Amino acid sequence: MNSDIELTQVTEQLNSGILLLDLDLNVVSWNRFLAVHGDQKISAAKGKSVFDVFPELPKNWFECKVASVVQLGTPSFCSWEQRHHLFELPHTRPFTTDSDFMAQNCTFLPFNTDGKLTGICILIEDVTDVCHYQTMLKQTMFELEQANRMDGLTRIFNRKHWEDTLAKEFVRAKRYGNQLSLIMFDLDKFKQINDNYGHQCGDLVLTETASRISDMLREVDVFGRYGGEEFGILLTETNAAGAKEVGERIRTILSSTPVTFEKQTISFSACIGISSLNTMQTRYEDLISEADNALYSAKTSGRNQVCLAPSLRMCS
Repeated sequence: MNSDIELTQVTEQLNSGILLLDLDLNVVSWNRFLAVHGDQKISAAKGKSVFDVFPELPKNWFECKVASVVQLGTPSFCSWEQRHHLFELPHTRPFTTDSDFMAQNCTFLPFNTDGKLTGICILIEDVTDVCHYQTMLKQTMFELEQANRMDGLTRIFNRKHWEDTLAKEFVRAKRYGNQLSLIMFDLDKFKQINDNYGHQCGDLVLTETASRISDMLREVDVFGRYGGEEFGILLTETNAAGAKEVGERIRTILSSTPVTFEKQTISFSACIGISSLNTMQTRYEDLISEADNALYSAKTSGRNQVCLAPSLRMCS
């Protein structure tokens, strides 16, 4: 049996590409896989620069990769996670992916003839299936993580994630002397909305509240549903005056823009309490407690009010 013929028969049937280059990076040979997927005959490519045959290759990166294999005499590897693909070879999978080309793992091997390095052999493995399903898995995991952080109705942070973030920001602000303020607000007479118009109307008021407030906050602000019709907003790098200004904007936008439910106009407003970080607070719960006390003051002052914690000595 002729071992060379046997080896050729094996390589021609592989579901992976084999590309052989000389040390000048000219094409010497390739197997049937590359001929089929690259839609080129070896006779037309043999002796040409690999960059002429595959102009999509990142030239500088490719040359550096090959140089390391030549200098060290050891294999080198490039996974699809580093570069989705090197060679623009169309995949033939029945599903839709983000790329028209197959995802590839590429292995660069030193090729020796009679003990002397004469070229580079590149193995090209089609890993489109792996790429596709891992991408789907990552997306699913991300969505699950988001679901664990978000309130199901309002699509803002749920209480657990919001409070966990507050705890971390409180420690950070204390350590570095940063400003930190907290807004707690509660929708006025929300029970009456549910009783008079039904819980679907109440849900609409909650989702509209979350949407309107989200649109006016900064990306660094942390907005969450504390429970029922009560919400909390963590304002980093913000003093009491800045928080009061935000609170007034919240009060105005809620009280001046009613919602429409089943052709009925539903007006609503909110009581808003504000606290800011001070030296007397030792736990993040102290910040919540002071904002809650200010919120209670807003309710007893006639509702649709913004009040600051007693330590800040302001109410409007």
